[in-house]
Amino acid sequence: MARKYFGTDGIRGLVGVAPITPDFVMRLGYAAGKVLAKTSNAASKRPTVLIGKDTRISGYMLESALEAGFNAAGVDVLLAGPTPTPAVAYLTRALRLSAGVVISASHNPFHDNGIKFFSKHGTKLPDAVEMEIEEAIDQPMICVSPEKMGRAKRLQHSQGRYIEFCKGTFPNELDLRGLRIVVDCAHGAAYDIAPHVFHELGAEVISIGASPDGFNINAGFGATAPKAMAAAVLSHRADLGIALDGDADRLVMCDAKGRIYNGDELLYIMVRDRMMTGPVAGAVGTLMTNMALEVKFKELGVGFARAKVGDRYVLEVMKENGWLFGGEGSGHLLALDKHTTGDGIVSALQVLSALQRSGKSLEDCCAELVLFPQTLINVKVSNGFDWTKNAAMVAEKELVEAELGDTGRVLIRASGTEPLIRVMVEAKCAEQAESTARRIADKVMA
Repeated sequence: MARKYFGTDGIRGLVGVAPITPDFVMRLGYAAGKVLAKTSNAASKRPTVLIGKDTRISGYMLESALEAGFNAAGVDVLLAGPTPTPAVAYLTRALRLSAGVVISASHNPFHDNGIKFFSKHGTKLPDAVEMEIEEAIDQPMICVSPEKMGRAKRLQHSQGRYIEFCKGTFPNELDLRGLRIVVDCAHGAAYDIAPHVFHELGAEVISIGASPDGFNINAGFGATAPKAMAAAVLSHRADLGIALDGDADRLVMCDAKGRIYNGDELLYIMVRDRMMTGPVAGAVGTLMTNMALEVKFKELGVGFARAKVGDRYVLEVMKENGWLFGGEGSGHLLALDKHTTGDGIVSALQVLSALQRSGKSLEDCCAELVLFPQTLINVKVSNGFDWTKNAAMVAEKELVEAELGDTGRVLIRASGTEPLIRVMVEAKCAEQAESTARRIADKVMA
């Protein structure tokens, strides 16, 4: 059954335009509340949901709408305020709540926003539950009786709880003393959390992108704009840079030279580090993962599988295979021995612990992994655009694939969160990847 509202990462869109409107979000909260109330395994206890958000100005409006919907369905609400997405996942599980909800559009600009859910286990909701919520959204809202209505209150010490959780994923025998680290929070949800984590583990922290005003989230800072981190590392003569995105589930890093390392490279470092203490059965990437990582894992005897783009699909394949590690080049990284979901701060700590244990730099740790040149072009399209029905684009893709043979690959896909077509080409040289990707992208509107 086709989804009507939910995409690959919840429900997302332009604020003020359906479905990101107060009336829809209230109905969404009510529908989710009714589904949760029905499936709650504690008959004597009222279902309770945690709501966190990033720093977008629209978060206040959507938070109030969600709260009203849940309360009308007889569900209690805990409000965590500005909170990273992975923190909501952790707190939902740790506090034994019915579900967690995050109001965020992740790496998108401030005028977008979205809603995503976590189960009581701290994982993304199963597709079947999302479909049940979708069906309930279009049903009439009938409030529970006044004596059964839900309550809402602030969750105290949520930041401190999460900071301690993050620190607990770093080895007790190690610390970050002597390191000067730039931490770029993208003016997002981790602005008052991430710097404390690294500082309390001993590092000298230089914070950037840590002054949110409701409008500047992801604007020129963070994992989607890592040049700001690299520039700050060079200007402050720091040892490393860490860049998160608006909801802090992505990670990009750079070394003292300002060289930027993406998710594929960081996943490689994490897996190689775990191999020092025992075998690693396999790791999961996506259709966008660089071929060099797949080739290198094969050489190391580490299994590799590709999932559809999106951390929820990476997680699904990880669970199917019983593997602990996975990620995307964009910086979504999963280490299921540390957390139930992708977490930028926790992932950074895993990379840092690998560097500390090995005594190597980021550059040295990645020396054996030489990424194939890869060009990704995002092309804006109208909603509902189907590239497979664009004859010129299909023909150009076939021509490029014939030219590349077995020395590269082409991937074209529609974004699950934005009206974009993503054209990716890997080739034996950067110039060929760039020129062939551009040829295909130019056919989108032909």
